[in-house]
Amino acid sequence: MAGDSPSRIDEAAARAHVDAALAGHAQDFETFFFARFLGLSFDYLPHDAPDTEKDCCRLTFEVTDMVKNPQGSLHGGAMASAMDISMGHLVNKVAGPGATIEMKVQFMRPVTEGTVTVEGRFTRRGRTMSFMESRLTGPDGKLAALATATWKMPPS
Repeated sequence: MAGDSPSRIDEAAARAHVDAALAGHAQDFETFFFARFLGLSFDYLPHDAPDTEKDCCRLTFEVTDMVKNPQGSLHGGAMASAMDISMGHLVNKVAGPGATIEMKVQFMRPVTEGTVTVEGRFTRRGRTMSFMESRLTGPDGKLAALATATWKMPPS
């Protein structure tokens, strides 16, 4: 799999990517620099969605050489960051800014190319603390990583 990645990142493409992220960022939800660097697109399922899809933050982004590990697959840190962001943005959308207390990530399979989808949801929403999960799937729709987390909710 080391052959799946170039020996070097295209420097001109990397500079253009960073310049675009810098030009389009603001240190706020959805637009902060790292979200722009990853190329995250945000979508929120409405509160009146069916119970199985209620309160969901869905992110998508493309796997690029800049976020791959030396083995040619999406870096686990990029996966974990995207999953944390999906949960944090959902907390913010429904209650205001919260904080990750702890997070566990299970990596099931590599993702080497295409569009990744990440969905953050509440598994149990509380007044001061909530339990959440985020699922990352590859372009084939197969689960590649699962994160579970405890979140401190913002003061009411």
